[in-house]
Amino acid sequence: MVYRPVEGELHVHYGQIYVESDPDSFGPDLAEAFAGQSGGLCGAAVPGALWLTTGLHTGDVGFTVEVHGQAPPMDTAWEDVVEASFRPGSASSALVLWAGEVSWELGLEETDYRVRYCAKGMDQASQQETRLDHEPQLDCYLLQFWPAPPAPDRVLRQTSAIAAYWHDHARKQPPPPTPTERAEAERLARLAQDQAEEGRGLADERGQ
Repeated sequence: MVYRPVEGELHVHYGQIYVESDPDSFGPDLAEAFAGQSGGLCGAAVPGALWLTTGLHTGDVGFTVEVHGQAPPMDTAWEDVVEASFRPGSASSALVLWAGEVSWELGLEETDYRVRYCAKGMDQASQQETRLDHEPQLDCYLLQFWPAPPAPDRVLRQTSAIAAYWHDHARKQPPPPTPTERAEAERLARLAQDQAEEGRGLADERGQ
């Protein structure tokens, strides 16, 4: 059985679409998403989030999401293909457009998945940049999930020049923080927030 929670055309801004599963986060920035990766189309370096790059800057792209029970065969029609690992950070994972304009629930379980992101027409879309409503579709994408243990990301096929550019960009990013470093950063952020709230409380008391 294949479950398709998303199928059709989606509107992109800035060549970006996301998968988000942390209700308390707005997702990573570009450098965080691709830190330490070999591929630059599906940023999975931050737990619970994916950054998906499109060739088109602004306009509608073809986009399908599939959830499989096991690894599906790779269709040779796709020009650029990458894989990464993903584990939802909550029981709710959604495909989200730029600035949270629209989202689609994906129905993923809280388990480890392999993700395959396939693209076609990226160069033509990148060169045109913007697709108007009356113009034909330029690029299309397929995002597939299936249960699998964590593994390094991989570039399975590279055809377009824009994909090569983003792969090179990803390889220049420093590695992501370790779980220990991430936990320490979160602890320091909470401590700073607590101190700020305590300071505001003291200021209120003195003002009374």
